[in-house]
Amino acid sequence: MNKNDKKLLKIYNQLTESAQSSLMDYADFLLDKYPNVQEAQTEPNFIPRPEKESVIAAIKRLSATYPMLKDSSLFNQTSTLMTQHIMQGREASIVIDEIEVIFQTQYAEYKNNT
Repeated sequence: MNKNDKKLLKIYNQLTESAQSSLMDYADFLLDKYPNVQEAQTEPNFIPRPEKESVIAAIKRLSATYPMLKDSSLFNQTSTLMTQHIMQGREASIVIDEIEVIFQTQYAEYKNNT
């Protein structure tokens, strides 16, 4: 859960039941007015992997390839690999290969759930 999610939940929990209902009505209104394009997209935008790529660039590329995936679900796994690359000197290309597998696995799970 990101910072804004936590803040919104905290505010929501402090409201009366009537105010919570009003907030949900307003959220539904906003969702109708501004649909989430990323949620509507179900197919990846395959971006070719450059010959030389940093781990950070790979994560950005894969996030753009799979915009329908929630960043929070990938953060723990990718940050662990990023740390191994930076702190333990794991080769970037190997780490990127593993990150690609994580994104592909998350996408397969996403497809199974939709």
